[in-house]
Amino acid sequence: MKILPVEKIREADAFTIENEPIASIDLMERAASKVYEWFMKRCKTKEVNVKIFCGIGNNGGDGLALARMLFFTGIIPQVFVVRFSDKMSRDCEMNFNRLKEETETPMYDIFSEDDFPLINEKDIVVDAIFGSGLNRNIEGFAAELIKHLNDNNAIRIAIDIPSGLWERQRVETQSLRDTESQSQCQSQSQSPDFIFKADYTLSFQFPKLAFMFPENDAFVGRWEVLDIGLHKDFIDNVETLNFYTTEDMAMPILRKRTKFSHKGTYGHALLVAGSSGKTGAALLAAEACLRTGVGLLTAHLPKDALLPMQIYLPEAMTSIDKSETHCTEIDDIIPYTAIGVGPGIGKNAETATLLKKIIQEATQPLVLDADALNIISENPTWLSFLPDNTILTPHPKEFERLFGKTNNSYERLELQRKMSVTHNIIIVLKGAHTAITFPNGTCFFNSTGNPGMATAGSGDVLTGMILSLLAQRYTPQEAALLGVYLHGKAGDYAANEVGENSMIARDIIKSISL
Repeated sequence: MKILPVEKIREADAFTIENEPIASIDLMERAASKVYEWFMKRCKTKEVNVKIFCGIGNNGGDGLALARMLFFTGIIPQVFVVRFSDKMSRDCEMNFNRLKEETETPMYDIFSEDDFPLINEKDIVVDAIFGSGLNRNIEGFAAELIKHLNDNNAIRIAIDIPSGLWERQRVETQSLRDTESQSQCQSQSQSPDFIFKADYTLSFQFPKLAFMFPENDAFVGRWEVLDIGLHKDFIDNVETLNFYTTEDMAMPILRKRTKFSHKGTYGHALLVAGSSGKTGAALLAAEACLRTGVGLLTAHLPKDALLPMQIYLPEAMTSIDKSETHCTEIDDIIPYTAIGVGPGIGKNAETATLLKKIIQEATQPLVLDADALNIISENPTWLSFLPDNTILTPHPKEFERLFGKTNNSYERLELQRKMSVTHNIIIVLKGAHTAITFPNGTCFFNSTGNPGMATAGSGDVLTGMILSLLAQRYTPQEAALLGVYLHGKAGDYAANEVGENSMIARDIIKSISL
């Protein structure tokens, strides 16, 4: 699913209006009807107190149309028109007049703080004040109104995007590979007090980039995308840098096994992992690799990890280092179809030398995680020598050590994108909506996963899964995208079985199902 900036969404609307064809007021009606349908599926009674706050632009028009639809269902909402300007958009004004003329909906104007209504915990508050076109801070009584709407325990629903939350990307029309023309996000400077805190956000046709960042979670709440039937030709052809990975994008990548295949068909992975006190990371990554379908796995381990590996995972072959406590050298990496380095390896100087040798000599696809990344962060010139399409899987702190600090998630995304382009690598930044950036400047945010996956060893499982796919000769792009998606999906299965609070990394492995 594409994530489009505001300007492109407006173009999508205009293209649909011209080529469907459909009048803009009817497209607004279609959008409002989707919000209405969502609302009615969850509304168990008509005895509800709905208060809809409408601005004077098209977002307000959506709210006014929703109010009319609710009225004819038997739910009588209260509508409050926020008069921060004396000019209404044409479609908003048409819906204002229709609501006034066709219904007996109570309607009130808000010109100042004196006009604020009382909100109580039994109300359902609908925010249709500003919408996604906002590119400046909200001030005056409109800002105070949003603060007033937040200061209660009512259920809060935002139409399209919570008012006060910016959704701005500046988009250039040059090549996506041109690092000087990557989309840029203005940082949010609005006080959190003046951003609507939604329990539910209903976005039209596309998710918003703002939904992907942790600092916005308190405002966005649970979000859903409502398909309002924007023209398929435009959606198919419009260029964007940002995508949201859904099942229909990820699962077609997964290949079916053929009847006469054998273990050699599915590759031979080398996993360099483990050090004294960190054998568990090697075990988890190795098991996840095998569960994801690799034909053969060799785990290169320090001597004191051999017995635990053989007992825990007899399916894995082993290559034993001369050192008891850490990895120092490997005789030959040529036989392997993919190499993974990092889970639990530590940062011993000999281990760093081994990692440097692998980076310099490997012709196979690489995935680097954990201490491999920490070693590189202490040797930043090594980034320039990484083989093309090497996959790095940092968590936010590892990313910061590798590439530097940023002020917010918007800036971090742009830095991540720049580093993928500059070094021709794939960066998998782990977290909710794990972000994967590619050398062409595109970014894919993941749709699977849950907070229960914030547990020790979860990242080692992901490394093993990606390594497995690389060894099976998926392209690095496919392996990153599919591995992250399947990792999150397994986490969702595990959460259903044991609950988010009780999950451990082995539950994720047990839930891998291909």
